[in-house]
Amino acid sequence: MKRLWTQRLTLISLALLLWGLLTSVSWAGVNDDRYDGNIFALYGGNGSLVPPKVSLSQSLKSDRATLLVFYVNDSLDCKQFATTISQLQGYYGRVTDFIPIDIDALPLGAEFTATDPGYYYKGLVPQTLIFDRQGRLRQEVVGNVPFETLDDTLRQVFDLLPRSESPELRSRSVNDSLPNL
Repeated sequence: MKRLWTQRLTLISLALLLWGLLTSVSWAGVNDDRYDGNIFALYGGNGSLVPPKVSLSQSLKSDRATLLVFYVNDSLDCKQFATTISQLQGYYGRVTDFIPIDIDALPLGAEFTATDPGYYYKGLVPQTLIFDRQGRLRQEVVGNVPFETLDDTLRQVFDLLPRSESPELRSRSVNDSLPNL
């Protein structure tokens, strides 16, 4: 009886070992095109961007600028670009609506109007559009563009000094706003 249990245990151990060796492990990361979840939470450090707080239609009617970005969660370029979008939201989030749109959620074959995100999608990701406070398109770029490219346009939208003439933008530490005790 003891020998039978030993044989079964050996057989089960061998089966588990073979299963472990034959199955492929899937490791996703910022430098690959594998899916591993919400890129803004994982790589941008800002899961609050998805889902967007307002629709494009609502944003274009408001007195706020709009940053519309098309992305997919399993794209190397989009994963790397998520940090840029999060940085921009840190500086402009109080005066700009950030609307990230996962292109997998766009309806296929639909007819879009100028207030629908699908109207602006050109088939490549990441694709970023910036609208001013009057709803006019001020910039459209495709690809993993630098922070400065988008920042320059937002500075124009808000009539801010050019980067070369203004102090360096730095995020405030959590404790910087607290009075000295």
